[in-house]
Amino acid sequence: MMRCRNKLKNVKQLIDLSGRRAVVTGGSGFLGATFGDALAEIGANIVLVDIDEAKLNKSAQDIMSRWGVSVEIITCDLELESERNELIQYLHSLPSVDILVNNAAFAGTSNLEGWVVPFEEQTVDTWKRAIEVNLTAVFDLCKGCAPLLKAGMGGSIINISSIYGLSAPDYRLYEGTQMGNPAAYSASKGGLLQLTRWLSTTLAPNVRVNSISPGGVFREQPQEFVQRYVSRTPSGRMATEEDFKGAIVYLASDLSSYMTGQNLIVDGGWTVW
Repeated sequence: MMRCRNKLKNVKQLIDLSGRRAVVTGGSGFLGATFGDALAEIGANIVLVDIDEAKLNKSAQDIMSRWGVSVEIITCDLELESERNELIQYLHSLPSVDILVNNAAFAGTSNLEGWVVPFEEQTVDTWKRAIEVNLTAVFDLCKGCAPLLKAGMGGSIINISSIYGLSAPDYRLYEGTQMGNPAAYSASKGGLLQLTRWLSTTLAPNVRVNSISPGGVFREQPQEFVQRYVSRTPSGRMATEEDFKGAIVYLASDLSSYMTGQNLIVDGGWTVW
């Protein structure tokens, strides 16, 4: 028999993450640091995971000085299974893990061989590297952290996908620039959306699993790219990191306690057209 709640929580109570611990991969990057900061603001203790220790330390100090929560850092190359195993082992030594934000991604660089090149020149090596970080590592961390999340407070997994997990690239955006859209990036982000749906029923009812598909974030890209991107975005601009705070807070907290297997598209309307 379904039981009715005796007392309804107000919004402040639903959004409060005090006493919970959130693990954010890619925690020293623009998005990861923003996610950690947003979750800390509503009370969560934070574990930031990334490769660059110096950047991790800076992100951790910024968050602690702003919000006074506990922030730990862990250096880990998620492309390496051995380091992922060490990370999971460490997380099991913590008092709890309640939220897992799979934000780290292999995005490559324009000068990486076999990456931002015509399709016929894209290499299996870069394909494997992207799949390993963007999809296999997420599978590994979700599996390894599942017992912790089930035992935690309102267990929530949030996978960070992309509009390119939903849509094919418009190559007109990149004309005259060194930018591009490798197959492995789109395929891995699309796979992440299906993994989200699969996990949502597999880990139910103890753990909720959702995803966010961000639109393009302004990163001082070439002017011609920005102009083209903005012209096909209903909101008339590219995103900033702040645009994703609401989505991450919503999915991590009890505001979304009856939501699982869903993908929030935060793209200024880019995928509407």
